[in-house]
Amino acid sequence: MSAFKEERLYQVLLAPQISEKATYIADKNEQVVFRVASDATKPEVKAAVELLFKVEVKSVQVSNVKGKEKRFGRMVGRRKGWKKAFVCLKPGQEINFAAGEQ
Repeated sequence: MSAFKEERLYQVLLAPQISEKATYIADKNEQVVFRVASDATKPEVKAAVELLFKVEVKSVQVSNVKGKEKRFGRMVGRRKGWKKAFVCLKPGQEINFAAGEQ
């Protein structure tokens, strides 16, 4: 963890991604889904989750989500794209957002 500055790690994780798909993944694969900064790397995400939630991370998968195209009358606009991280926890580890951790 000393390889990254602590201030940077606090800015990497933006929010947990809570949806039906994320809940299904959490139950089936012991994974947690986060919205992360667009320039975040896998090692940064791993270090940030371990620092903030005091859990052990097994692996991290990252995907870029393209922004949806939206229409405003005749004008066509586009929402911003964002990055999503699937964090796989080691067996026995758990992050519970409903209970209000820490």
